[in-house]
Amino acid sequence: MSAAAPATVNSPSRVLFASLIGTTIEFFDFYIYATAAVLVFPQLFFPSADPNTAQLQSLAAFALAFFARPVGAALFGHFGDRIGRKATLVAALLTMGLSTVIIGLLPTYHSIGILAPIALALCRFGQGLGLGGEWGGAVLLATENAPPGKRAWYGMFPQLGAPIGFFLSTGIFLLLTDWMGDEAFFAWGWRVPFWASAALVFVGLWVRLSISETPAFRKAMDHHERVKVPMLSVLLKHPGALVAGTFCALATFVLFYLMTVFALGWGTSHLGYTRHQFLLLQLGSVLCFAATIPLSAVFADRKGRRLAMIVSTLAVMLFGVLFERLFVAGNPWGVFAFLSLGLGVMGLTYGPLGTILAEMFPTAVRYTGASLAFNFAGILGASLAPSIAMFLAERYSLAYVGYYLAAAGALTLIALLMMREDEPAR
Repeated sequence: MSAAAPATVNSPSRVLFASLIGTTIEFFDFYIYATAAVLVFPQLFFPSADPNTAQLQSLAAFALAFFARPVGAALFGHFGDRIGRKATLVAALLTMGLSTVIIGLLPTYHSIGILAPIALALCRFGQGLGLGGEWGGAVLLATENAPPGKRAWYGMFPQLGAPIGFFLSTGIFLLLTDWMGDEAFFAWGWRVPFWASAALVFVGLWVRLSISETPAFRKAMDHHERVKVPMLSVLLKHPGALVAGTFCALATFVLFYLMTVFALGWGTSHLGYTRHQFLLLQLGSVLCFAATIPLSAVFADRKGRRLAMIVSTLAVMLFGVLFERLFVAGNPWGVFAFLSLGLGVMGLTYGPLGTILAEMFPTAVRYTGASLAFNFAGILGASLAPSIAMFLAERYSLAYVGYYLAAAGALTLIALLMMREDEPAR
């Protein structure tokens, strides 16, 4: 009976859709917070006489989720490696979704004072917990069901959730700013994206509950390969893979949050672009992000995940050198080219990333190991990236933001060069 079960479940289309829809919802939730952290929360939750101080406080709360993500990776990774991918993915989606909806219900600083930013920070922590467990499970759902020679192709489907989620989140904020004035938007309109997340979560749960365990995890159970404490096993037996995986993903995180959170804040506050104008530019440029993810996945399956990441990391470093020259005031089409190029390079790094991290760990600890590496990279590369970039740009110039990005690329390149050639773990 157990031998026949795998043949009757998990069709490729269902697997790929389940991995895609979950990360789309998770990243939609994450990005609506990121957008609100720049446009809304400084005024409503962190009032200050100095707008820059309010924005830095808002970005500090934004960073909190990245410190929660490794906790989520360890927690959900433990159960993902112990009881299975399916149940864990459902729990991660619920954690993220509930935290997001509650943000849309929170009273502001004007209503409850200091309790407002505290409650916002707690919900942001919940978002981080959920995403910390979501990403690794979605990647494993795809890659552990992949046929030979198509692991990177399957592994890029959950990665596509990032640009789709970003497109939806930016689009809904753009529509709201078009349909209502600032007074209505700041009074209640900003809450709509957070409420809308509830409907998306129901869709995600329906899809996730319709799939079964991956063949790789069933095989691990049959062979009694599970370990009691997956995180401890990763730290003691696979520390090199954990460190290498963390730095492999570093440049990816720095680049993305410079192109989204920092660029939005700097473009609207220092370069003279309106909120509507810049959101529209980001909305169009994210299509380049979505387009380059499958291109890099095809290259990775044909030439190797490591080589694909090395080439894309070199592109990140070159883009960092050109950062200041491309991101200028008074030239919307130039900024569109800047955003499109940066997010296009982001797609090149992001496509093979999930697969290369998953292949660095054996099945018994793969959920935990890949999730921890990805989310430790989030702490190093994303949590403080908008704040560091804002400091560098204000204190020195935009050129130093580019140097910061190039330096992150150099660290990622070193990690990739020290790795062995693709050798999928079993």
